[in-house]
Amino acid sequence: MAKHSSPKVAIVHDWLTNMGGAEPLVLELHKLYPDAPIYTSTFDRKNMPAFADLDIRTTYLDRWLPGFIRHKHILWPVLRAHAFRRLNMSEYDLIISSSTAESKAVKKRPGATHICYCNTPTRYYWSHYEEFKNSFHFGPLNIIIKPVIRPFVWWMRRLDLKAVADVDHFMANSSEVQKRIKLYYNRDSAVVWPAVDVERFMKKSDAKRSGFVIWGRHVPYKRFDLAVQACNKLKVPLTVVGAGPETAHLKNLAGPTITFTSRVSDEELVSLAHSAEGFLFPGEEDFGIAPVEAIAAGTPVIAFNSGGARDYVIEGKTGTFFNKQTVGSLVNTMKKFKHKNYDVAEMQTFAKQFSPTRFRREVKAFIKTHTN
Repeated sequence: MAKHSSPKVAIVHDWLTNMGGAEPLVLELHKLYPDAPIYTSTFDRKNMPAFADLDIRTTYLDRWLPGFIRHKHILWPVLRAHAFRRLNMSEYDLIISSSTAESKAVKKRPGATHICYCNTPTRYYWSHYEEFKNSFHFGPLNIIIKPVIRPFVWWMRRLDLKAVADVDHFMANSSEVQKRIKLYYNRDSAVVWPAVDVERFMKKSDAKRSGFVIWGRHVPYKRFDLAVQACNKLKVPLTVVGAGPETAHLKNLAGPTITFTSRVSDEELVSLAHSAEGFLFPGEEDFGIAPVEAIAAGTPVIAFNSGGARDYVIEGKTGTFFNKQTVGSLVNTMKKFKHKNYDVAEMQTFAKQFSPTRFRREVKAFIKTHTN
């Protein structure tokens, strides 16, 4: 990297079309480098008000793809990788990519530094390939498309490995992702947990706790269906917050003790967190912002024993695990669970280590170490 006091920095992110777990992280990176433009494949300005006034620069996909399919990201991995490679980044000394998919394919100039904050090696090429392959449905085109998925993914893996070769240093968002980076890319990385807005969940509350809660996008891999079915079986209250393609299916599964709230305000979410005995986390996540938010509210997490949850679910302290991703395994763990066995103040103290301040401090230190 150029040896001057103010390196020119660019931030690169896969897409900016909805606020998931990775998008607040991009905002935190921008706080470290407020003059840095943010490059992304496609941008939905109306749906992303937090980014509306920032310098967002998009690829040709944002201009060429029709609006009704532009944000169906699973359809465009080849074009997205090509679009990122086409970006002219020659003016930048430091490129920071926030990557779950193809943003790390961006090309640096000789002498520049590319640091990738990796939310996971691309799930549909690597760790969750079989799951994604089986979930793809193309209607009458299945007979044509399904047979080419395997050779297509083999080719995209090669392109992904080629992109990774141009990354100088990796940060991983969890110990699980650190393992995947080593397994699939054969690269070392440092774990830097994402920033979580834990402070807003730490308000004082005298709410009486009853039942369970779960929130997030209603998508298949998060396995909200296990939470719904377990609470059906136990006949205990469950509040399901959020929306997504699985919402209708979940409502069909739900019994009389299940309540759906759709999306709620920040204040309502905090109130729901403080009113629940436990937070259910039945999916396998790369990290998982929602359960850390629950811990900050003093709400223990009942989590599937896999993925990022192992970094913050401490048995008997911040939550407990169930070991098989089945209704029966979750039910057995829920039967033993009692909120009174957990120390709310201790949980909230634990949650502070996931604060945005800590995230910015660790990222800044990592960049300083690897650019001097």
